[in-house]
Amino acid sequence: MQMLKIKSIIDNFVNYGVSVMTFREESDSMGKVRVPETAYYGPSTQRAVDNFHISGICMPISLIRALGLIKKCCAEVNAELGLLDLGLAEAIGESAQEVMDGKLDSSFVVDVFQTGSGTSTHMNINEVIASRANEMLTGKRGGKIPIHPNDHVNLGQSSNDVFPTAMNISALMEISLRLIPALELLMAALSRKAHEFKDILKMGRTHLQDAVPMTLGQEFSGFERQVELGIRRIASVKNSLCELALGGTAVGTGLNAHPGFAGRVISRIAEATHLPFIEAKNHFEAQSARDAAVETSGALKTISVSLIKIANDIRWLASGPRCGLGEIHLPELQPGSSIMPGKINPVIPEVVVQVAVQVIGYDVTITLFGQGGHFQLNVMMPVMAYNLLQSISLLSASTVVFAEKCIDGIHPNPSVCRANVDKSLYMATILAPIIGYDKAAEIAKKAYETGKSIREVAEREPDLPEIPWDQL
Repeated sequence: MQMLKIKSIIDNFVNYGVSVMTFREESDSMGKVRVPETAYYGPSTQRAVDNFHISGICMPISLIRALGLIKKCCAEVNAELGLLDLGLAEAIGESAQEVMDGKLDSSFVVDVFQTGSGTSTHMNINEVIASRANEMLTGKRGGKIPIHPNDHVNLGQSSNDVFPTAMNISALMEISLRLIPALELLMAALSRKAHEFKDILKMGRTHLQDAVPMTLGQEFSGFERQVELGIRRIASVKNSLCELALGGTAVGTGLNAHPGFAGRVISRIAEATHLPFIEAKNHFEAQSARDAAVETSGALKTISVSLIKIANDIRWLASGPRCGLGEIHLPELQPGSSIMPGKINPVIPEVVVQVAVQVIGYDVTITLFGQGGHFQLNVMMPVMAYNLLQSISLLSASTVVFAEKCIDGIHPNPSVCRANVDKSLYMATILAPIIGYDKAAEIAKKAYETGKSIREVAEREPDLPEIPWDQL
């Protein structure tokens, strides 16, 4: 009866145009494995899919693109060195290019929580490239003939040097192509506002209390400088990320790799990316430690702290619109409440703060995982790579949104700014050099008790010298 039910379900699927998945059988060193007939990946990847039902989150595509670039350059160099048949190398290169072009994205299916060396993702790329190359050459997807994922695609390589190499390449490319331009966009927006607001007098605040006057432009110039320094910090990690582990193979000795292999491959990578990648000065450091990733994450964390400060200050300056500070107006983007009609919230600064806090959390994980380099290999790399690339991606996207949907549309409220200056108690500070600290403090206290301005109280004080109020 149960079999009849199953047959009925399958028949219904077919009748309604739902195809039933078919499989092909492949084998590895552990035996035979059933792989979906349409899949480009092979048995190693399938075992990883079966074993790691953890998060449903796969490795960032930017890392996959970097792996594709590595494999393409490796095949070309192995052919040059006479280690790989030219025809096979060309097929591998063409398949790897499809990976780089995003044509095979759906084939990268391994969970980010996997073996700590990234071997599962590395074999995923080896199998996909071999499978697609075999399809190009024979018309048949999968298998190991004529191109073998280990013997040919992975020639002269190990997960232990390829994965950290891909981490560095993808991180530096994302920083160079996305994050730094995004930060420069934000810095330019803040610079324009600093100039636009340069003559708007307002109260400065320390300890969340009124301090002394400044201009709104000066306040925004501080934000601009924070971003400028953030760009400088993240740009400085280039020297660390540029050293690539490729060539060290299993433990850093270069076993099974041609002596000229790594240098030639890395030169090709540098040429393709227009970034100054070089072979690691010490392969044992490059594979056993992930200090470059920790350093990069630290710079991202600092940028996040800066963005939190800027975003919070901006939303507090815009608080109100009638019962808060209200010194600036933010762009009105969407209704802010399901119950309060007309309420508009500072949604973009709130998004920026959430992103920045997430990046700080990622940094904690990266810092702890950076200590996972026991002996000759760090075994926390997949999640470290995911967190690092997510941090770069989130900061890049949120920074652009911050600049375009918030900063560019900010308008000042000069009348509120000036009124705050006129009624501030701490205008007494500018009197101190003229009448002394103690007398200025007495005037401030009287102004507080009577609700009058500093000027009103001072002008009623006997025996004070003439005070050039407008000049002050």
